[in-house]
Amino acid sequence: MMRYSACVVLLLFLIFLPTLAQSPPAVLPAHQQFLQKLVVAAIERTHHTVRYDSAYVRIPYPNGDVPPETGVCTDEIIRAYRAIGIDLQKEVHEDMLRNFSAYPNQRRWLLAHTDTNIDHRRVPNLMTFFRRKGELLTTSIQSDDYAPGDLVTWDLGGNVPHIGIVVDRKSARTGRYLIVHNIGRGPQMEDVLFNWKITGHYRYFGPH
Repeated sequence: MMRYSACVVLLLFLIFLPTLAQSPPAVLPAHQQFLQKLVVAAIERTHHTVRYDSAYVRIPYPNGDVPPETGVCTDEIIRAYRAIGIDLQKEVHEDMLRNFSAYPNQRRWLLAHTDTNIDHRRVPNLMTFFRRKGELLTTSIQSDDYAPGDLVTWDLGGNVPHIGIVVDRKSARTGRYLIVHNIGRGPQMEDVLFNWKITGHYRYFGPH
């Protein structure tokens, strides 16, 4: 009987181990407050009129930004974080200076050096940065795995990347948390979590 019981326990452990391993880490109270501020900043972005424009623009460093009436998906992430005191331009640049080979710049864009005008505005670079400096979470198809303040990246098709922020408003139709993103119509809050293939899921609480 003891051997049988031990086998049952082992079997149950093996069955539930993958689920336990993929569970999102617990959020500390201070981190929860941070995420709430980030969500407020992201939702505030939806009140701005922004023309989608992916043109290369020279900007100051640090705290540089393209003209406020223009931008792409990454600029909404950058602006939301900047509203709560975190400059992703500076953070990405400093990490890239120390770890250039960890980023896809050389492989994807054939660049041999950093560029503070554009590096932080590229989704693949943000994905690398958030993976290195934040928390890498599961990319499941369970909506409960995604919480307000989480960052999500997608492949829109043809290796075209996209990024948005999960906020604390829910869709009346599906019950899922909405996403603040800019896919071409300026910053919008929409039920698009599973509209495209998810390629990344992160939390980033700023520099330590």
